[in-house]
Amino acid sequence: MKILKFGGKSLSNGKGLNKVISIIESKVNQGEQIAVVVSARGNATDELEDILAIAAKNKDYKTPLENFKKEQNGEYKDIDLSVEFEVLDKLFEGVSLIGDYSNKIKDQILSQGELLSAKLLTAILNQKGISANLTDSRALIKTDSKFGDAQPLEQASKKNVINYFKENNDTVNIITGFIGSNNNNDTTTLGRNGSNYTASLFANYLEAEELQNYTHVDGIYTANPELVPDAKKIDRLSFNEANEIANFGATILHAKTIIPLLEKNIPLRILNTFNDDNQGTLITSKSNKEGIKTLSVLENVSLVNLEGRGLLGKTGVDARIFRVMGDNDISVSIISQGSSERGIGLVVNANDATKAMVELEKEFENDFYSKDVNKISVTDNVSVISIIGQDLSTFHKPYTALIKNKIVPILFNNTVTGKNVSLVVKKSELHKALNVIHGEIFGVSKKINIAIFGHGLVGGTLINQILESAPAIEKRKDIKLNVFAIANSKNLLLNKNGVSPNWKNEIQTNGFSYTIDDVIAFANENHLENLIAVDNSASAVFVENYTKLAENGFDLISSNKVANTLSYKFYKDLRKVLAENQKNYLYETNVGAGLPLIDTIKLLHLSGENITKIKGVFSGTLSYLFNNFSAKDVPFSEILKEAIDNGYTEPDPREDLCGNDVGRKLLILARELDLQNEFEEIHIQNLIPEHLREGNVTDFLNKLKEFDPIYTKIKEEQEPNHVLRYIGELSGDLQNDKGNLEVKLVSVPSDTALGGLKGSDSFFEIYTESYGDRPIVIQGAGAGSAVTARGVFGDILRLSEKG
Repeated sequence: MKILKFGGKSLSNGKGLNKVISIIESKVNQGEQIAVVVSARGNATDELEDILAIAAKNKDYKTPLENFKKEQNGEYKDIDLSVEFEVLDKLFEGVSLIGDYSNKIKDQILSQGELLSAKLLTAILNQKGISANLTDSRALIKTDSKFGDAQPLEQASKKNVINYFKENNDTVNIITGFIGSNNNNDTTTLGRNGSNYTASLFANYLEAEELQNYTHVDGIYTANPELVPDAKKIDRLSFNEANEIANFGATILHAKTIIPLLEKNIPLRILNTFNDDNQGTLITSKSNKEGIKTLSVLENVSLVNLEGRGLLGKTGVDARIFRVMGDNDISVSIISQGSSERGIGLVVNANDATKAMVELEKEFENDFYSKDVNKISVTDNVSVISIIGQDLSTFHKPYTALIKNKIVPILFNNTVTGKNVSLVVKKSELHKALNVIHGEIFGVSKKINIAIFGHGLVGGTLINQILESAPAIEKRKDIKLNVFAIANSKNLLLNKNGVSPNWKNEIQTNGFSYTIDDVIAFANENHLENLIAVDNSASAVFVENYTKLAENGFDLISSNKVANTLSYKFYKDLRKVLAENQKNYLYETNVGAGLPLIDTIKLLHLSGENITKIKGVFSGTLSYLFNNFSAKDVPFSEILKEAIDNGYTEPDPREDLCGNDVGRKLLILARELDLQNEFEEIHIQNLIPEHLREGNVTDFLNKLKEFDPIYTKIKEEQEPNHVLRYIGELSGDLQNDKGNLEVKLVSVPSDTALGGLKGSDSFFEIYTESYGDRPIVIQGAGAGSAVTARGVFGDILRLSEKG
């Protein structure tokens, strides 16, 4: 025989009830011997509790009661449920008159939900020609008299069930779950998960072949799919693993449901009423493999904290705490000394928290006077995440991922077996915490949520590069890149599931004006983890948002040089905020676009290498200008106009020619060596004749020929076989607080590496103590939107693979 158990959602009106009937009909037609345990239909139990509360306040309970009756009959108006309805009428009338009720009365009322469910299903099956028999479990399951959470009396219950099924073995018995009766035949209920418990008791007593628990989900998942979209169904579990999952809050199971099955080694299969093709989760005595199984959640809990220096190492404290809890019937799910350096934390049901605090204050009253205890408090709005199968040897991975996402567990606790770890987190952080942990430990793609500010040439190219490459990166690296925000200085486009390739049109039609708080709020509301903010603007104003972004969980990546070239104080303050919040800031493209320059200098400096000088061509634009001017016998203005026409310069070419951009890049490298130079201290040779430095762009572009006599003279006055290069140079005693920073036009032999530079390449020489007069040379494309975007993309991937 197989025991089938159907939950409330499965039995609800419409598709649910019809599917249940179809499943039973199919099994009977296939010759299977089955018994069926039912819960109350839909939300019947909750609705009866609500009506009970209304009646107890002498308010109008009759209207919701009539609605309840109509819902219970549903489409089957011809099926007579009047007996149960009359019982409810009398009971609610009595409660309304008295204005109160006992747990005994409450059990009588709630039991009608299962009776109505079983009676309706039995009648429908008989109408369809399937022999079905209503089995009121109150006549079979005998319990103690603890109304609301009664315990079955095993010997009497087992004897009743076996005898009953001997007499009724040629029919489908439709059994009421959740309810029993005491020795006075008073109705009792079996407490939380009671219908599942009824099903497992019948399976045990009848030594069933299998218990099939039909629900509204496909089985047990690695996490709640409603909270973790990437959760995976678990095909198989052991009873021990299922028991751990049940103990730590999995709503689909309860520990007391498992025990009767474990005693007789009866398999339990969790199935979806609404998905015939799914094989569900099978729970047997053996697991198919070791390892982490699932994340379970306990909600509606509070943390009770006892704090006091005298608690540390003091014997008997735990015993006193548990005595208080036991005497007051308060269940403790977790106890840990991790809530404070000198305290003890207890996780209890939220409804019991105040009582627990009051009773503990009474118990430790004398300890307050002796200063051994100085505070007993309650922290509400917390949740417990239990990682079933997690041991401490690899716990650092999910823990580090949480910290990286600015989720700091209030306490954690591991079981004696060392195979489960529980974390207490703020309820507001639960959703995000689950996704972070799940992504870290279950092999699903690690989701990286990216906000991109600035979508001009570099930003726009980067967005397209990410969208085009994302599928291949996810397949190859298990990293899912999700661009959830795109913004310029005016408009913001948001999509928690990622922008589409049509983002340019969407930001025009759906974009809205914003502040940085809107982006942060959106990320928080949608529980987005692994946040990266990418600044592809050239804005000094946007840089002011860096601190707030880091404080709210964003790592930073920037092609914008401003943040690293403001005052040294800002530079250090930003790094202090980054360190405090354990956030990264990458800006490889600040100097040399896609070249690995900053990383190289960082590594050399970190390793203790004494860098003595850095010099090179920092600007791709100016590299193009002087490489061509030196090689061709044409006026400087012609080369400059060619660069302008090809888009190599800024819209106002004076921004390149003034040398400030090279100066900023040089300053960035200086600060990587911990030098405290300010921008004003850089000696910059401005390439623009003084009389052309002011005025509008159009006037300037009309006077380009005025460059020619100046630069023709400079070119002609060089030594033979020399060429012009515009360089940045960092020199001096770089072990001091400040170095010498110069940006200047120099003449160098054409047969040197610097002299042989072509096109718009950037070129850098790094001189160190160890390498002597043979510098490390880094050369390559140092400009261009595609190259810069690819460099920013590299920073994104570098961050994505961290941790």
